[in-house]
Amino acid sequence: MGGPRTSIFLRQKKFQFVLVAAVVVFLIVLFPNLYDSEDYEKEYPLLLENEQLVICYESNVDSRKALYAATTLPDVTDEPSTTQRNHHQQAPQQQLQQVNGTEPVIYFVTPTYPRREQIAEIIRLGQTLMHVPRLHWIVADDTNSCSEVLNSHIRKFGIPYTQLASPMPTMYRGRKNAPRGVANRRAALNWIRQNQKKTGVLYFGDDDNTFDLKLFSEIRYTKKVSMFPVGLIGDYGISSPIVRNGRVEGFFDSWPAKRKWPVDMAGFAVSLEYLALSPNATMPFKAGYEEDEFLKSIGLKLEDIEPKARNCTEILVWHTQTKSSKSPTVRISMDRQKLDKLNLGALLRRLESMGVNHISESEGTTAQAIVNGSVKPFSFWFS
Repeated sequence: MGGPRTSIFLRQKKFQFVLVAAVVVFLIVLFPNLYDSEDYEKEYPLLLENEQLVICYESNVDSRKALYAATTLPDVTDEPSTTQRNHHQQAPQQQLQQVNGTEPVIYFVTPTYPRREQIAEIIRLGQTLMHVPRLHWIVADDTNSCSEVLNSHIRKFGIPYTQLASPMPTMYRGRKNAPRGVANRRAALNWIRQNQKKTGVLYFGDDDNTFDLKLFSEIRYTKKVSMFPVGLIGDYGISSPIVRNGRVEGFFDSWPAKRKWPVDMAGFAVSLEYLALSPNATMPFKAGYEEDEFLKSIGLKLEDIEPKARNCTEILVWHTQTKSSKSPTVRISMDRQKLDKLNLGALLRRLESMGVNHISESEGTTAQAIVNGSVKPFSFWFS
């Protein structure tokens, strides 16, 4: 009794189940990242199971000096320029600052990764940081092994530094929008905690940004969180707090994305005393939301923000962001030892060690030399 109706009902339920399942499969195929959102909503632990923090090299000694001191001074017959006079007048004060040792230390965190532009950008940034007293440079490299080449360039600046190897966990590398730099910054946060650094200022400075030296004196005495504009960001060309009567009331940024704190990574600094109040503060592996979630994790309130750069009317940091390109392969079909008789032997080995280019005997762009406007093979020097 009721058999036909029961059979029809079961068929309808089966059809509905199949239809729902088909819709779910369709959505997953059409929007493969749709269900990744649950990864973003969970609370991120301080350390992931497979997250790494390897201290490669470290120095707490400040041995800064002129890299290329002139052996002789040029003869000066004219009156010194205004710039020269100001430099000589300011030099004693700058030297006093370096030996005074009373200023809060700035912990400047630079995430980096192996690419052909890496060493060039580390050199550019290092020559800026050389001018900043009381600074400890934390360079976190997205690699499984410690790079001696990278270390040789960091070390020569004489800046107190720590070089970390902190690769992005494998689970995130396959994502279309991989969260670059997060593992590096998380490693730096853990280094700060492990070393009980509870006084000073934390700042995240990428290796391809450009910094006005005034920025460092601005952020050094941050009480909780200081903020300031960052140039060359998004569709507005700027990302900045909105300030009225000396207080931050909002944000000017072309990518709101429902972020509570729509700021760039280079647009804020955090006091370590304030950071220590949130021992579980961290940064999620969620591309585009790293700043927002980090500032949420330290319990930031709008009234805690200290506007810098003349109430956010000046730009002291620029998101210049060098565009990465593939390292070229150069074809040199000859015994490379012969090149040691020229400067090219040592020069090409150095470029290869930096990942700037690759040399091959069988593929790539054929190398040529130019002599008096004419193209010559390299064998020209050895015939």
